[in-house]
Amino acid sequence: MDEILKTIPHRPPFLFIDEIVELRDDGATCSRTIRAGEPQFEGHYPGNPIMPGVLLCEACFQTGAIYLAKQIERDGRSLNDVTPVLSRIGDAKFKQMVKPGDEITIEVTLKETVSKFHFMTGKIVKSGKVALTIEFALAMIEE
Repeated sequence: MDEILKTIPHRPPFLFIDEIVELRDDGATCSRTIRAGEPQFEGHYPGNPIMPGVLLCEACFQTGAIYLAKQIERDGRSLNDVTPVLSRIGDAKFKQMVKPGDEITIEVTLKETVSKFHFMTGKIVKSGKVALTIEFALAMIEE
């Protein structure tokens, strides 16, 4: 967890990554265990908690931000000088529900960089099956 906190500015309760599993040249893989006591389950849905799709998308965005931050670090630049900002979301497909107790794997792949915009694809896998696919773009904004 310390490595994540050093890498991106997100903090609980709005941090949806537990562990960096793998950093690749073209992307990253992270993981998360969904916990019953998380605040979103108080209202989504009481008695039948389902992880909100928008928060699953956010887990992909955060994994993408981790990948880009690690690229910046590798280039010898300071992470204090940039903030990851979502600039585009497209083609999100929700294929199965994610509930408390589920362990998910978040995989993100860089497709293209145009200027400061990094176009990526993401997917969330639960029990070996895809739960979400999404396309998005992040910009690393300098302070």
